[in-house]
Amino acid sequence: MRMIIYLIIALVVVGVIVLMNSLYVVTERQQAVVLRFGEPVGVVNAIVDPQGPRPSEAGLHFRTPFVTTVTMFDKRNLEFDTSPAEILASDQERIVVDAFLRYRVVNRLRVFQTVRDERGLRQRLQAIMDDSVRGVVASLPSNEVISGQRAELMERIRVAVETQALNQDLGIEVIDARIKRADLPQQIANQVFERMRAERQQEAAQIRAEGEQRSREVRADADRQVEVILANARADSERIRGEGDGERNRIFAAAYGQDAEFADFYRTMIAYDTAMRAGTPIVVPADSEFFRYFRSERGSAPTPR
Repeated sequence: MRMIIYLIIALVVVGVIVLMNSLYVVTERQQAVVLRFGEPVGVVNAIVDPQGPRPSEAGLHFRTPFVTTVTMFDKRNLEFDTSPAEILASDQERIVVDAFLRYRVVNRLRVFQTVRDERGLRQRLQAIMDDSVRGVVASLPSNEVISGQRAELMERIRVAVETQALNQDLGIEVIDARIKRADLPQQIANQVFERMRAERQQEAAQIRAEGEQRSREVRADADRQVEVILANARADSERIRGEGDGERNRIFAAAYGQDAEFADFYRTMIAYDTAMRAGTPIVVPADSEFFRYFRSERGSAPTPR
């Protein structure tokens, strides 16, 4: 009786083992390569099917136990992050470049045939990325890699990676390749920074000196123009004043010519107004010609004897 129980238990265990090796689950985000004695015989839930579009095959599937095995691949867009590497640019400057790749496996069977599994695929992608990034970065000077046309640089890397992936027929689609970081190594970054700062300080000093020289030239030219303008203004002022004095004298002469006696009287009154200010003592003889109009009762100049 006990032997029968042991036999039943053994049969149940064997049945469970066989059942577990007969079933496998493929999710919506997975693709499965079915292998028979290590050779691929089909793909379940493929992205690209040579027979044309068909419904999703995600779910529970059966296989021949111990004869058929299944290798799973992710059918989503995947990201592969490379390790930072020092690369020598075209100007012999070392640059630490950290890049990553986005890709999608479109032919799982081809991937299995070339690299067996995702681990092998990532190793192959690491080699492709290293070769592509080094090839592109080595053709450019360090300043363009660090602060130049980064979009153009990443496009060249993407094209290089895509070309190698197609040439090796890996069964993947390259979506994007980008550089996350491109910097100088830490051991020389400080030296480069000090050199750049010294160059900028020298350039600033030169600009200041040129500006000071230009400032002196502008001030000297402005001072010269001021002197010229003032000289011309003084010359014009003297000319205009001379012309005005001449015109005034001409008008006075014309006016005095019409009535000489009134003209003499008017000039004497102006002289009185100018000479006899309040509080100004004047000492002159009583018969001075200057006060001749005070000696006349009619206010006219006395007739000379």
